[in-house]
Amino acid sequence: MRIVALAGGIGGARFLRGLLAAVGPQDEITVIGNTGDDIHLYGLKVCPDLDTVMYTLGGGIHEEQGWGRADETWSIKAEMKEYGVGPEWFGLGDRDFATHLVRSQMLTAGYSLSQVTEALCVRWNPGVRLLPMSDDRVETHVRITDEQGTRAVHFQEYWVRLHAAVDAEAIIPVGADTAKPAPGVLEALAEADVILFPPSNPVVSIGTILAVPGIREAVAAAPAPVVGLSPIVGGAPVRGMADKVLAAVGVEATAEAVALNYGPDLIDGWLVDTADGHAVAAVEAAGIACRAVPLLMTDVEATAEMARTALALAEQVRHGS
Repeated sequence: MRIVALAGGIGGARFLRGLLAAVGPQDEITVIGNTGDDIHLYGLKVCPDLDTVMYTLGGGIHEEQGWGRADETWSIKAEMKEYGVGPEWFGLGDRDFATHLVRSQMLTAGYSLSQVTEALCVRWNPGVRLLPMSDDRVETHVRITDEQGTRAVHFQEYWVRLHAAVDAEAIIPVGADTAKPAPGVLEALAEADVILFPPSNPVVSIGTILAVPGIREAVAAAPAPVVGLSPIVGGAPVRGMADKVLAAVGVEATAEAVALNYGPDLIDGWLVDTADGHAVAAVEAAGIACRAVPLLMTDVEATAEMARTALALAEQVRHGS
């Protein structure tokens, strides 16, 4: 099978680890990674979601955090603080710094983000083909109102510094409207046997990928069945703050509402957790095949079973059963 997955950070990366455990060595997985979380810090290009996928699948992730490097040290950050250079709210460890230094050097030398990502993956051997959604600069910003008034902040500041404590009024993928899909993205979608939406944030992860002109259209037009897994379990996000950003786009934080927001023109199948079994009928009434199964990624085998179920549902959709 040729499987294409659209993925954000921690949730997407952990699902992909289960997907790799669920498929055979002959199957090919292409991951289209969100780059809307990218940020420039200390003069370096930081790609949190791409790196989280790369580290997780390559065996270098900090398992407890779900982001950053295992066995990390923080000497550079401490020295930057001594110089009075911030931001202090965003932590880059010494090992992580090396990745961003290599990436930034290669970008400065004229390589594209796709080429840089491919080169970084040579070291990590993630077992998938990892493509950025675009080589163009796209950054997700969040409109908020606080004691400083109404303003837009980078998504990383909203989540890491502000801890999403302020209501998100709007989500703006700055630069997405003029960005182009990275080389290989549209081809992978057109040639896929299955397209998966992991339980990543539907607004700032998968939603940002789909905001790049041509990608949503390619997913909708693809002959392959498209199956998504709900990031909402029992009316709340399993991890992160999907409820905050869903509210900003006028979508309820329920498994049913997220499926209907994607819509039957985009997805053919949808998995909800057993806690949300009541949503199955409404999702199916909208023309989307739906099943209720355990969706908590408690370990690799549980996640692999989720992936197998998603692939099985795709097969049922393909054969109209």
